[in-house]
Amino acid sequence: MSELLGFVPSFSKLRGKPNDDWIDRMSHVYTVVVLVIFTVLVSSGQFFKDPIQCWHPAEFKDSMESYTKWNCWVKNTYYVPMSDIIPEDISSRQEAEITYYQWVPLILLFQAFLFKFPNMVWRIFNGGSGLNLDKVVRFAEKTQMVSPADRDDTINCLAKFMDKWLDSNKEHRWNVVVRTKHQISRFMCFFCNKRAGKYLTAMYLFVKVLYVANAIGQLFLLNAFMSTSYNFYGFEFLDNLNSDRPWRESPRFPRITLCDFQIRQLQNIQRFTVQCVLPINLFNEKVFIFIWFWLIFIAVLACINLFRWLYLIVFAKNKVDYVKKYLKINNELHTNFDKKMCTRFAENYLRDDGVFVLRLVAKNSTDIVVTDLVRDLWKIFKEKQSTKKNELEPTMENNFDDAKEKEPLT
Repeated sequence: MSELLGFVPSFSKLRGKPNDDWIDRMSHVYTVVVLVIFTVLVSSGQFFKDPIQCWHPAEFKDSMESYTKWNCWVKNTYYVPMSDIIPEDISSRQEAEITYYQWVPLILLFQAFLFKFPNMVWRIFNGGSGLNLDKVVRFAEKTQMVSPADRDDTINCLAKFMDKWLDSNKEHRWNVVVRTKHQISRFMCFFCNKRAGKYLTAMYLFVKVLYVANAIGQLFLLNAFMSTSYNFYGFEFLDNLNSDRPWRESPRFPRITLCDFQIRQLQNIQRFTVQCVLPINLFNEKVFIFIWFWLIFIAVLACINLFRWLYLIVFAKNKVDYVKKYLKINNELHTNFDKKMCTRFAENYLRDDGVFVLRLVAKNSTDIVVTDLVRDLWKIFKEKQSTKKNELEPTMENNFDDAKEKEPLT
């Protein structure tokens, strides 16, 4: 048993890498775990118990009973209410067939894969920015468990590393093509331009759209899978509860069904119609009720999260205000010139990707870590500005002296 449990991953591994927010993890971690648990439960009911039992004619022997049961399980059964007459037309019976109950474990696993897919896209393509987000966030998390001196050294090293990354992603030459790319990426965030500092933010917004499309699209996927109006299943369930009616058998998950099969006997083919019970549908009904409400819950969360990140990323003022908040905590803004420098620090130095990394660090560690990290990045930025100023002053003086020497005598 201990060896068997050793293969079960711990929750820290199921949690995934800390390079997103908790709403993303609701989709690609918690939902996947819930769907896998449902898959195991449904599969155990199908493979370790009798998934179907049929009422057979009295002349059937044991082998014929077993054949009838498994034939009706493999072949689709159909549902006709007890109060209705069984239609004589074979095509009418085929239209009422239930085609999903054998494939419920597979569709649940496929749903789990679809919920994990956006996170796979994010993990594969975020490395294209040149920054290992996983290590940066984990590096920031570890600063909370060391001594103050080691903590300051770690954050300083992280700030220098981010500074090199920000510098490496800047354009070092300007031409018409570069200016055009920057203008497009300025107004179209989804235009992934790594040199413009928008690669991570554009990719993250694209992944957020995938989360929304997945949560909403799975309602239509289940609707097509079960060939019923599954989109309104939850509303019908709530209406049933609101009217204080007893829990009734759903036509989507019938327990009592009918099965037609044929027996070949020498020169003739004999058709039998038997009545079967599907005990697995008693559990499937509860599972898919829960999944309907869970999908609605995840879709609402994903939509709110998408619009929130759109608001934070698209409007430049949010980027400046975010950085200004931490600089005020560090008491770094004293004059109007400092406030102007703060705007340049956010828009020209950190840019969208730099501020996005700070937001991820804050969501996966604490604001205290981000406060110290912004302080060190601010110092590096001010040192660079003072160095540029000192380099420009001698050049301007030499140009002034040369112009003075070339001035004609009058």
